[in-house]
Amino acid sequence: MAESIPVLTLITFLPAAAGLLLSPLKAEKGAIVRWAALGVSLVVLGLSAWAWSRFDPASEGMQFREHATWIPLSIPIHYTMGLDGISLALVALTAFLMPLAIRASWHQSNGFIIALLFLESGMMGAFCALDLFLFYVFWEAMLIPMYLLIGIWGGPRRIYASVKFILYTIVGSVLMLAAIIYCGMQERTFDVMELASQLPGSRTIGDPGTRQLLFLAFAVSFAIKVPLFPFHTWLPDAHVEAPTAGSVILAGVLLKMGTYGFIRFAIPFFPDAANHFTPHIVALAVIGIIYGSLMAMAQSDIKKLVAYSSVAHLGFCMLGLFSGTVQGVQGGVLQMINHGLSTGALFLLVGIIYEKTHRRGVDDFGGMAKIMPVYAVLFMIVTLSSIGLPGLNGFVGEFLVLLGSFKNHPYATGFASLGVVLGAVYMLKLYRDVFFGPVTRPEREKVTDVGAAELSYLVPVIALIFLLGVLPNLVMTRTQNAVESVTERYNQFSTPRGAK
Repeated sequence: MAESIPVLTLITFLPAAAGLLLSPLKAEKGAIVRWAALGVSLVVLGLSAWAWSRFDPASEGMQFREHATWIPLSIPIHYTMGLDGISLALVALTAFLMPLAIRASWHQSNGFIIALLFLESGMMGAFCALDLFLFYVFWEAMLIPMYLLIGIWGGPRRIYASVKFILYTIVGSVLMLAAIIYCGMQERTFDVMELASQLPGSRTIGDPGTRQLLFLAFAVSFAIKVPLFPFHTWLPDAHVEAPTAGSVILAGVLLKMGTYGFIRFAIPFFPDAANHFTPHIVALAVIGIIYGSLMAMAQSDIKKLVAYSSVAHLGFCMLGLFSGTVQGVQGGVLQMINHGLSTGALFLLVGIIYEKTHRRGVDDFGGMAKIMPVYAVLFMIVTLSSIGLPGLNGFVGEFLVLLGSFKNHPYATGFASLGVVLGAVYMLKLYRDVFFGPVTRPEREKVTDVGAAELSYLVPVIALIFLLGVLPNLVMTRTQNAVESVTERYNQFSTPRGAK
């Protein structure tokens, strides 16, 4: 049955097909566009749930494979799609967040909703693609709708933020494209799985210097997307100016393209070079954790605070991915999912208060728990999730990252653990200032609490935060084989300092 359904093609192209069909409709047909987009995103979620239920955690390699010759050149380019546990988890995260983003954008224009649909197709295709050329097409395609979401529907400095976003990403993309072409021509294939098996022992790319340059070409592109310090400067501007749904998808999914790129391409293709640069990447990850946390503490804009917190959280992901241990890599992958849920929920919550007050400064509020008690409870749950409270989703991933990294990088892990304390400081201080104490601005007393519309997209993510907090194996059993494969390949080329 699984072989007869092109589930990955449907997941990837249904949103874009719906976007094309809906694009001619005029503004007065906005209700049709919104409901149709929500319906399509729910169908994609259902297909992703079907793939999740049919995925065999005990089976190694890619599942749900789809293959066809696309461009029959001397080095053929194929339409090849497939999922392992890591990409399955990210596909499921994308499918889960998109209906919530659409529901939170119910007041937006037709063009905004259609851009979200095209963005979903680009992200799904990038996670499913098993041909490097095909991956690059999806990688570039998803930039266009995000650029439009920020540049057209963003805040006052939207043009600056969108241009900065696209310039940073294009610089990295050019480097990656050069590396893709070089690897493809040397190995006579763009197939990801073939390259992963050939490149570590390649005779045609056997020079260590060349392999390190190729790794850096991929790594810089992915580091910009993460974003890894010091490539992070585009992120706060993009988040602050992006509309709510844009921030949710940017934090929840697009940043994971960078970490996914490391674990899918850079490390498996060049494990020796990955080992060589591990001390540098670990150092940058730890700097990002501390720097992002300190910058978050200094912010007066709630949205910018959450944006800088992402720099810190993604630093933990990178530390886990380059830990050289199964526990650390598992923690890094799980934290990718957890960050998507927690930070996505934070941006949804910030968007709600901004829509009601047109303010998002920390000093613009005070005593809001008396005015919006339901909102305050939901914000507290997500805050505790973000700082890694046991019983919520953020704890297990963060703990595994620190546990797995300590074996090979004890000093770096010690410094990184400060990020846990700093994260609690800036998030709890934010909550105290906004929700506790007297009502500092009397005009806020007229603000209404969250209603059924807001709860329709907040409750599902809160439920998943609790579910993954007590049952993290829902994800980890599916990612185990893929994580072990990457870790084993990495450790085959470890230096004397390396992990076992």
